[in-house]
Amino acid sequence: GDFGTFQRAESMPAGMGWTYHNRKEPNMYRRILVPIDGSHTSALGLAQAIRLAKNQHARLRLVHVVDEFALTQNYDGMALINADELIDALRDSGRQTMARAVALARRHGVKAESAMFESLSGRVSDQILGEAKKWRADLIVMGTHGRRGVNRLVLGSDAEVVLRSTPVPVLLVRSPMRRTPARKKKAG
Repeated sequence: GDFGTFQRAESMPAGMGWTYHNRKEPNMYRRILVPIDGSHTSALGLAQAIRLAKNQHARLRLVHVVDEFALTQNYDGMALINADELIDALRDSGRQTMARAVALARRHGVKAESAMFESLSGRVSDQILGEAKKWRADLIVMGTHGRRGVNRLVLGSDAEVVLRSTPVPVLLVRSPMRRTPARKKKAG
């Protein structure tokens, strides 16, 4: 009919595996924004975004934000003497991270473009939210834990701000919890 049909997947037992097919309805996500910072969790988010983009025939916009604001803050009254050199190093690292991410997406047959921003006086999340609106993203995919301190560029508390502030759906990808070995009981 006009609204699609239900069909049973052949590999499933009777009564299970029903799927809905609607060839007239376009894919749900066409433009997926992915903030990346080079961390393991960021890479997990990118991997999910690539899978989803491939499934949805969507394109990716990979975003990296160099957080100059965090670097230029003085710590206990001491200014960062080599802040310019450190910011340049972060820019170079960001460019390399973006190039690797774009290449990975393209190897999987996904169209990807990249954009790098610098946050001079605000939160990284503001850059992500602004880009999602400007680019008209249908979905934002990001990790929930990234780097901290000087290395914190995109993820972490910024994921929470993005989640709370955007009208766009957000897929948060968590890193698997590390299991700690069970303690051995002392022989008594």
